[in-house]
Amino acid sequence: MKFQVEHDALAEAVAWVARALPSRPVVPVLSGLRLDAAEGLTLSCFDYELSATTRLPADIAEPGTALVPGRLLAEITRSLPGQPAEFRSDGDEVTLSCGSAEFALVSLPTAEYPELPPAPPLAGTVDGGDLAAALAQVLPATSRDDTLPMLTGVCLDIRGDVVTLAATDRYRLAVRDLHWEPTDPGIRAIALVPGRTLADAARVMVPGVPVSVSFAVPEDTGTGGRGGRGDPRPVEGMISFDSGGRRLTGRLIAGEFIRYESRFPAEYGCRAEMPAASLIEAVRRVSLVADRASPVRLTFGSGTVAIEAQTEGRARAIERVTASFHGDEPAIAFNPHYLLDGITAAAGPAGPARHPAQAADPQPASGGAEGDAADGTGDRGAAGDGPAGSATIRLEFSSPARPALITLAGDDGDGADGGGAGKADAADSGDAGAAGRPRAAFRYLVVPLRPPVRG
Repeated sequence: MKFQVEHDALAEAVAWVARALPSRPVVPVLSGLRLDAAEGLTLSCFDYELSATTRLPADIAEPGTALVPGRLLAEITRSLPGQPAEFRSDGDEVTLSCGSAEFALVSLPTAEYPELPPAPPLAGTVDGGDLAAALAQVLPATSRDDTLPMLTGVCLDIRGDVVTLAATDRYRLAVRDLHWEPTDPGIRAIALVPGRTLADAARVMVPGVPVSVSFAVPEDTGTGGRGGRGDPRPVEGMISFDSGGRRLTGRLIAGEFIRYESRFPAEYGCRAEMPAASLIEAVRRVSLVADRASPVRLTFGSGTVAIEAQTEGRARAIERVTASFHGDEPAIAFNPHYLLDGITAAAGPAGPARHPAQAADPQPASGGAEGDAADGTGDRGAAGDGPAGSATIRLEFSSPARPALITLAGDDGDGADGGGAGKADAADSGDAGAAGRPRAAFRYLVVPLRPPVRG
């Protein structure tokens, strides 16, 4: 095997594939990254759970295949000078030359490496920018608790041309409706995808470039599948996301997701609306004085909301933001990270989709309210920045002890991103509130906290 490839394209491709390598491979050969030089260069890896494949142009002098340590190759290619890189294999060794630098890597046995999984049948396509934005909104609500695999994934609930993405760590529940183009207009399917798989797939999604979503749709038509109207059996096996010459294939999570629509109350007794940009900045600043057990308290008054937090014996902060409020419960408190995640996502994500494992992991604050967003306990990290602009955040709740709903004011599911997804059949979806009013394209249900009693 002998070929030459442009450095920048190589470094980016190797880095993306290497992200799918297992951190603790059960056998050493699974730490390898496979190089296939034929009509261009194909880089791939597979550990029986997750597979990544990408293709890039290369000048092939001698076709061939080699398996080299993947993470080491990623570190090497990242540090190489910006010149073409040349690979050549000789027996049990692969030599990489770039400028004056030369590395010799010991080849891993290709005969012991598993065959890459075949791509499942195409289920539909979706714009890469739309899917990446939706994932950035729901992924923060996934859990890092591997003892409950269902909580670490995102549920893709598919009804015809609408995909609903739902994720929960049981302290909050994030739901986003998204339009796509299915191969079968009557498709009805549910797939539970690992959050890590979706976060890695989102890294190659760009606006205007379609993403092909592939999985085997159940054939039963009585309670779902092709043409069914009820809740189908969860999709089993593998799912793949293919965009821009890169394909990520991952194993789906076995089991059923919660009936998330039933978690949303039909109505709320209190409603507040606040400018998103000011609210996000105020919560971020005030949260600086909150420790891991301290909530951020929102107290609504005449035309304003007071946002305050404190760490007993150390510091306290308060900031006021313009707000309108209707209701008889003027105060409510939240975990600051969960609140910031929700209002940032509702305002519109600016950064890439991230899985919680890629961020800090503040533990849930103690003293949670008895009501829950999805039935129990959970965890997650902090939010990133979002392009709030002139957006307005709507906060709805019935009492300081029951889950609160965060949405974007004026979002009735018919916007450019929602595309009418909010008009899904309420009876079919089980959404108790959908029958009474339009459903927002993005909804974030979060459990409040009881603020400490001040002496």
